[in-house]
Amino acid sequence: MQAEIAYRENVEEPSERDQLILKELPQVYYIARRIFERLPQHVVFEDLVHAGVVGLIEAVRSYDVSKSVPFNAFAKFRIRGAILDSLREMDWGSRPLRRKGRRMEEAIATLSAKLGRQPEEDEIAAEMGVSIEKLHEIALRLDGLTLVNQQVNSLFDRSGTQDLIESAPSHDENPYDLCLRTEIKERLAEAIGTLSEKEQLIVSLYYREELTMKEIAKVVQLGESRVSQIHAIALPKLRAALQRLAFAESDA
Repeated sequence: MQAEIAYRENVEEPSERDQLILKELPQVYYIARRIFERLPQHVVFEDLVHAGVVGLIEAVRSYDVSKSVPFNAFAKFRIRGAILDSLREMDWGSRPLRRKGRRMEEAIATLSAKLGRQPEEDEIAAEMGVSIEKLHEIALRLDGLTLVNQQVNSLFDRSGTQDLIESAPSHDENPYDLCLRTEIKERLAEAIGTLSEKEQLIVSLYYREELTMKEIAKVVQLGESRVSQIHAIALPKLRAALQRLAFAESDA
């Protein structure tokens, strides 16, 4: 088992923590699989597993039992963070790809303002002057880039970045932080409401139910590649909607 091999390579002396670590190894595989399916083909799955095991070991070493956070949840974010850190060391995203990403978001924003709704895929492709196939290719490559580089602008601080939907839990949030988190969730919910029913379902199954693309494909009765395409295009739509809502509130 690849995860067990990676674990034993990073532990000098077995201890009472072994049982806890081995119990959480399936979570390493699951998180690695969810990340892997959004990445280019040249990425090696076993490398993600190895990084995830390192993150799990660090989670065991640094876990504070006095905090009101279950170890399973704490380990989840440490595992995911370790995998993403390992991917950031690679050369992700050429300038042309980033320009295409900006073009896609600008096209979505322009069409949304013109149509009064979220644009369809063929409308986005036409606005960008590319084929549907090319649009899907760009969206999927950008999805991997966004995942790795966490390139979603913060709703309240455009100098920072954060994951669009997933974020690590805070142990000691003050009232201001709690209020801010509530505002972000409300705005995100409103933005998600602008998506089509199918897009909303896929986003919900992926982020809330934490299913893999393969599992989602079975639920919505579509091919796995088609589910990945819908998910990849839904994210720039959400970013455009969030920016539109932010600007509307600032003008109010």
